[in-house]
Amino acid sequence: MTAGPPDSPDSDSPDPGSPDPDCPGSGSSDSAAPLSAQERAVLAVERRSWPGPGAKERAIREELGISPVRYYQLLNALLDDRRALEADPVTVNRLRRVRDARRGRR
Repeated sequence: MTAGPPDSPDSDSPDPGSPDPDCPGSGSSDSAAPLSAQERAVLAVERRSWPGPGAKERAIREELGISPVRYYQLLNALLDDRRALEADPVTVNRLRRVRDARRGRR
């Protein structure tokens, strides 16, 4: 029996173009899958301006049906998601700058 060419990939070796699931920020979400309706709704809430903090939290509960804590968890994960950046680069980049500025003050 002869083996395949030496430069053919083994079936056990990972595809070099695929994201590394152990590496954070390497695109761990399915790159072909679009943002979910909830993820798009979270970005839509962030695009709006709010008269005060109470109005935003109320809209999060009423429109999204989740707690503000869960909302901010989802939002923070979206800021590191390449798909969110592609869907709404202005909002994502603005929020990344805000997050980085807050981290810098700590």
